[in-house]
Amino acid sequence: MSRGIRDRPVVRLLAGGRSASGRLVLGILAATAALAASVGLAATAAWLIARASQQPPVLTLAVAVAAVQLFGTSRPVFRYLGRLLTHDAAFRVVADLRSKVYARLIDLAPARLGRRHRGEVLTGLVSDVDAIVDLELRIVEPAAVAALVSAISVSLSAVVFPSAGAVLAAGLVVAGIVAPVTAAAALRHASAALAPTRAALSAAVVDLLQGAPDLMAAGAMKRQLELVDQRDAELTRLARRAAWATGVGAGLAVLAAGATVWGTAVVATPAVHQGHLSGVLLAVLVLVPLSAFEALAPLPQAAVLIDGVRSAAARLFGLLDEQPAVSDPVVPAPFPQAPYSISLRGAAARWEPDGPLILSGLNLTLTPGDHVAVTGASGSGKSTLAALVLRFLDPADRGTAFLNGVDICDLAADDIRRVIGYVAGDAHIFASNLRENLRLARPDATDADLVTVLRQVRLGAWYDRLPSGLETLLGERGALISGGERRRIALARALLADQLVLVLDEPTEGLDVPTATAIMDELLDIMVGRTVLLLTHRCEGLARMDRVYQLADGRLVTATPIAAESSTRGDDDRPRLSAAWAVALNILGRLSR
Repeated sequence: MSRGIRDRPVVRLLAGGRSASGRLVLGILAATAALAASVGLAATAAWLIARASQQPPVLTLAVAVAAVQLFGTSRPVFRYLGRLLTHDAAFRVVADLRSKVYARLIDLAPARLGRRHRGEVLTGLVSDVDAIVDLELRIVEPAAVAALVSAISVSLSAVVFPSAGAVLAAGLVVAGIVAPVTAAAALRHASAALAPTRAALSAAVVDLLQGAPDLMAAGAMKRQLELVDQRDAELTRLARRAAWATGVGAGLAVLAAGATVWGTAVVATPAVHQGHLSGVLLAVLVLVPLSAFEALAPLPQAAVLIDGVRSAAARLFGLLDEQPAVSDPVVPAPFPQAPYSISLRGAAARWEPDGPLILSGLNLTLTPGDHVAVTGASGSGKSTLAALVLRFLDPADRGTAFLNGVDICDLAADDIRRVIGYVAGDAHIFASNLRENLRLARPDATDADLVTVLRQVRLGAWYDRLPSGLETLLGERGALISGGERRRIALARALLADQLVLVLDEPTEGLDVPTATAIMDELLDIMVGRTVLLLTHRCEGLARMDRVYQLADGRLVTATPIAAESSTRGDDDRPRLSAAWAVALNILGRLSR
């Protein structure tokens, strides 16, 4: 794609919709036919009424009567076809673009997506993609229809009386160009701020809803509510300004329509007195502008929308053009057979292409069945190490990370994640039932498989008490279950996926010591025979590890399994997008294959 098109997001949006351009063109032609039928109906009806007042023979009016019936019945048919075709084209393009955005989100998580707030991601996935609908249905289609109908109307008037055609053309220029430009000028750049403001409001509402218990405990709920009110007030102000600008343009268009009708009457009436024009045709010339201006009515709103569409498209393509942290080879190397060993030799990693190194000169070997723990202060790089092992990040230098002796950069990332599982302390629980939350890991799993794996992770007694069984709803982000149950469900997913290597990232985060100790004992009992990499800043489970390392300054040093930091904060070396989101997006990507 040329740089010129990349720098023009609206043109790029249109170019991306070529797959449905045929339907869009047909829809525009149908909409044009509908409005042309309106013009024809007005002209024919005017001629019929004026001619009937002269009491001619009835047969003289037969053709006009038939034409009125034809235009009257064809207008709604063409209008329906136009709406059907243009909406079909727009929604096909939106569906295609939304699937591309989903795919890109999966590729970017977590390394490139994590700096974006969830509200911003949600706005990009919904509102910015929906800008395609505005572009095609409220900008392109009205503009094209207005141009075609204006040409037809001016041609009709000019054939009857050239001066009337000139007056109509001038009025259409005012309503079709001057009014929209005035509306856009009245709004200035406020429309471009609508989508960012909407994103900021979404982010504030998400923070409020998800963090309500913590905000209430900290006494910060009032402050967050005030922030939501501020964002809402700003969005309301911008929306009112957009509505005002649209009203200014629409009012100017109405004035132009009225002035055109009067202007047509002024220039055509003398011709009637001079015998150059019949009174019947004068009625036609005066009424045609009223129907012609109907096609120009949506243009002020289109002019108001264009800046917002351009802004949304720029953000959308900024997301789509961002390069992922991991790129699969064109021809992946054959994937090695189990059992699996992982080796890092002088590995280095960073989250941003030009950012600082989080890991440097790191050496680690995991042989089949090893249970290895890595401790370290918050921000020391434990989550970066997890991302490197799972290939959410590629090492800064090739030839430093290996799976069974094969450079991981030569392997497909999805293949690696099929054998290396990830269990996070903040594992995401979807607002669905227990069955669907488990089947994310293996869509073809039977109910018997799900119950078996629940008993394997020591949730059998809990499951037996559930009145709805696998149909039990878990709530938004697992609000209806405990932290321990959330972690066991995450482990159940890993067991369902039958992954032989498991990375446990802060599995006891936020739990009290007795609960954390019990959960770690249960986890390690279940994972006997599997390779385990435990990343933690707590001491639970360290005594049962084969080796314990401490991560400091990007390197590993041998440590003893003694009490680690008592801090319960999570690593802050990773982006704000939680690892759970990364795993969830990866699962969605696997399911979409």
